[in-house]
Amino acid sequence: MWRLEYPWLLAAAPLAWAAYRWLPPYVQARSALRTPFFETMARLTGKSPSRPGVQASRGQLWLNVAVWLLLLLALARPQWIEPPLTHTEPVRDILLAVDISQSMDSVDFRDAQGRPATRWQAVRAVVADFIAKRGGDRLGLIVFGAGAYPQAPLTRDHATLSLLLDQTAVGMAGPNTAIGDAIGLGIRMLDAAKERDKVMILLTDGNDTGSAVPPTRAARLASEHRIVVHTIGIGDPQAGGEDRVDFGALQSIARATGGRFFRAGDLAALQEVYSTLDRLTPQEVKTLSHQPAREYFWVPLAAALALLGLWHAIAALRSRLGTGEGREGASWT
Repeated sequence: MWRLEYPWLLAAAPLAWAAYRWLPPYVQARSALRTPFFETMARLTGKSPSRPGVQASRGQLWLNVAVWLLLLLALARPQWIEPPLTHTEPVRDILLAVDISQSMDSVDFRDAQGRPATRWQAVRAVVADFIAKRGGDRLGLIVFGAGAYPQAPLTRDHATLSLLLDQTAVGMAGPNTAIGDAIGLGIRMLDAAKERDKVMILLTDGNDTGSAVPPTRAARLASEHRIVVHTIGIGDPQAGGEDRVDFGALQSIARATGGRFFRAGDLAALQEVYSTLDRLTPQEVKTLSHQPAREYFWVPLAAALALLGLWHAIAALRSRLGTGEGREGASWT
C-alpha cells in the first residue's frame, strides 16, 4: 500500500505559480552606457525599451513546474507499506514449584503402562506434559527440599525447561520440606516479571519442616503481591513425621491467595489436576504488530535531477551545434 508520510506538503504546489506571477523577474547586472539623449533616440527610431529580466521559454517554464512538483513529492516521502508483521508475547507467568524431598522417592504410583513408579517419576511426566501444552506462557521451575532453589528462570524456551526438569533428581535440595521458602523464592522471581497475571503451582507430598518463613506468612505475602498460588497435595495424610502431607496447610495457602487446592492420590488424579489447572489458567497472548515501510523519496528526487541534467545537456548541445554552424558559414563568406 502506497502512502505519503507528509501529504500536507503537496498543498505548497501553487507556490510556484504565485512566485512566477508576483515576484519580480530576475535581472542580470550588466555594464551600460548612459546617454543624455536616450529618449530622443527612442522617439526617432520608434522603439521603446523592453522590460528588463530574463524571459524563459515555454519549455523551461514547464520544466520548472515539473521539477518543483517532483521536489514536493520527494519531501512528502512516498512509502510502500509492507503487510503487518506480528509476534506474540505472553501476558501470564506461571511458576512451577515442585517438592523433591526424599519422600518423593516413595513407590506408590503407577505409570501409564501400569508399572510401579515413584512419586517423582509420575510428577515429572505430568509436569512435562503441562509444559508442552503452555506454548504461549513464560514458565519457570523451582525445586525445594530442605531449601528452595530456582531450577529454571521464567522463560519461553520450553525445550530447555523440559531438559532441566529431566535433570532434576530427588534429594538434590535436601531431605526435608521447606514450603514457605519455596513460596518466598517464587514471590521474588515473579516480582521481577512484568506480566499482568502471575501464577504459582506448588506441589508437595509432605509438611513444612524447615522453612525460614512460615507457609501462612508466605501465603499472605504472595497475596499482597497479587500472586495466585494453586496447591497440589500428594501422599498419605495418615503417615507420621515428615512424610505426612499437611492438606490443611495447603488449603490455607490456596485460600489466602485466591487459588485452588487439589489432592492427587494417583497418576490419573494428578493428570486431572494439571488438566484442570490448564483450564483455570487459559493462555493469554498479547499480539504486537509492526508494518515495515520502504522509503521511495529518492525516486521523485532522482527524476527531478535527471530532468534538470537532461535539459542542460540538450541546451549545451544545441548551443555548441549552433556555434559550429556559425563558424562554418563565416568561413564560406
